[in-house]
Amino acid sequence: MTAVTSPENSLLIVPVRGDIAAEETDVVVNAANSSLMGGGGVDGAIHRAAGAAQLHAACAALGGCATGEVKLTGGFALKATWIAHAVGPVWRGGDRGEAELLASCYRRSLELADEVRAVSIAFPAISTGAFGYPPREAARIAVDTLRSTPTNVRLARLVAFDSETFALYERLLA
Repeated sequence: MTAVTSPENSLLIVPVRGDIAAEETDVVVNAANSSLMGGGGVDGAIHRAAGAAQLHAACAALGGCATGEVKLTGGFALKATWIAHAVGPVWRGGDRGEAELLASCYRRSLELADEVRAVSIAFPAISTGAFGYPPREAARIAVDTLRSTPTNVRLARLVAFDSETFALYERLLA
């Protein structure tokens, strides 16, 4: 297994292949849409695993979320205590601020994890599914942002659903 500790912080970044909804970290990041009301892919899987009715009610109380921002709810039936709902950008060619918005999702997730004193966090490949972000570029942004963001979180797991994304993370962290 590849793992790297960032020189800017003492965050250990570990790539894993698996199901984000099954992660046993303090915070699980959800690749959400701006309504926060569930959907397909990671978002749907997290809603189902957490308990759709409870999570739907908690998300409704948050009133949505802007692209590049993150909001927290409890983890409900997940093994994680918290869910960070990160709204990544839809890929529109790369010249509409997509990289900055995607990096913001990773930064804001770490900031909120710090606020709740989390020591571990698991991230999916935000925006690479239905939102169409190119996986190679998204993985680079994820790794670079995690390495450069000051945080008290000690462990970040980059959870890849497929072997291609896992291989991207391994190469970037080698």
